[in-house]
Amino acid sequence: MARFVITSTGTDVGKTVFAAGLCGLIGADYWKPVQSGLAGNVANEALTADAPGGHSPCTGRTPTTHGAVAQPGTDRAEVERLSGARTHPEAVLLREPLSPHRAAELQGVTLDPASWAIPETRDLVIEGAGGALVPVTRQELFADVFARWQVPVIVVCATGLGTISHSLTALESLRARGVPLHGVAFVGPANDDNMATIGQIGGVSVLGRLPVLDRLDRDSLTATMRAAFRAEDFA
Repeated sequence: MARFVITSTGTDVGKTVFAAGLCGLIGADYWKPVQSGLAGNVANEALTADAPGGHSPCTGRTPTTHGAVAQPGTDRAEVERLSGARTHPEAVLLREPLSPHRAAELQGVTLDPASWAIPETRDLVIEGAGGALVPVTRQELFADVFARWQVPVIVVCATGLGTISHSLTALESLRARGVPLHGVAFVGPANDDNMATIGQIGGVSVLGRLPVLDRLDRDSLTATMRAAFRAEDFA
């Protein structure tokens, strides 16, 4: 059984593209429990400002059956496009492209992450929202949710200036909570020293680097993931 949580050092690092690539590489399903807004950091206009979103928004319970169609513009829809993976409905959809705790407040939704049930499937990639320390509620961060789940975490990191501090901060915050760490995956131009430094000081495996692709589609992502990562590292 291969199950991984994908988090990152912040927003727009490349977490969703890596998650899609990993689904394709190991043949895993995909689940993102919370979607705030849509791709491009725009509001989800399909949800009215005062109407709860998602499938059971006030409790955040995940459906036990697969079949709901992914809404266009969501990360779930993008993962389907880029990998062809089977995806599972979000626990909750939120209108505003904000941290889940604030988007939920504005929408009148009470999030209960303790009630989110991980889909029952053998191989699964779970994507968090934003970075490891993003608040789900005003009492709980995604890192706390990951600690409760005890699913190995992969931290997606940038390669450029500032990534060492950002990456080590994320790793320390996860380790301090007892979150199992599988490794780090980088997205961006080559920077061997930054990557090696994070792996060495962070005491974590460097799984590989996904370069920025000129053409981002299923074929290009599949080929690049196979060249940049080893499937056996995720067995």
